[in-house]
Amino acid sequence: MQAVIFDLDNCLCPADAVGRALYEAAFDAIRAANDGRVAPAALDAALEACWHTAFDLVARQYGFSETMTRAGDAAFRQVEVHGPLQSYADLALVKELPLRRYLVTTGYRRLQESKIRALGIAPWFEQVLVDAIDEPGHPGKKMAFQQIAQRDGFAPHDVMVVGDNPVSELAAGRALGMVTVQLLRPGVLPADDVDHRFAGLREVLVLAGVSS
Repeated sequence: MQAVIFDLDNCLCPADAVGRALYEAAFDAIRAANDGRVAPAALDAALEACWHTAFDLVARQYGFSETMTRAGDAAFRQVEVHGPLQSYADLALVKELPLRRYLVTTGYRRLQESKIRALGIAPWFEQVLVDAIDEPGHPGKKMAFQQIAQRDGFAPHDVMVVGDNPVSELAAGRALGMVTVQLLRPGVLPADDVDHRFAGLREVLVLAGVSS
């Protein structure tokens, strides 16, 4: 193993560590734009999914109208974290991994960069990449991972992808033949098609050859 690519939300830091109130303006805008297209129970499920999956994917999955999508997008573009965040207790173990470390996170640029800034973790990584869904032509995680491997000379089996989401970073890593590790943080459901499922970062260190 030569490199590790980390996801951010629900992997290194709980997505709702920002405080649930931070998304309320966006959620209110989406609700206000709903003309009955999405049933109340489905809309509640969709808004809850925003804590686990990028908004553009949620909007497509739950059949948001163009008006709902535009309203949510405009609101989410303004969301930003101010002040420190409470990460998972094992976050600092990232620095102990004797591998080349990368952080790739998908979401709105302002929000994701403010989270990274609040956590103070950018210096731990060789590259921090925000796959910004509010910018045209954002690469998506599969292409981002592929570009990292090709640029820095890694064979797929030499790259470990660590995350929580089986349809995002773990699917991208799997499609490229990388080693996939799902962290079963609170609320994360186990995925079938991954190489490893761990409770936290201590087990990732062991996999990378660091003695427990």
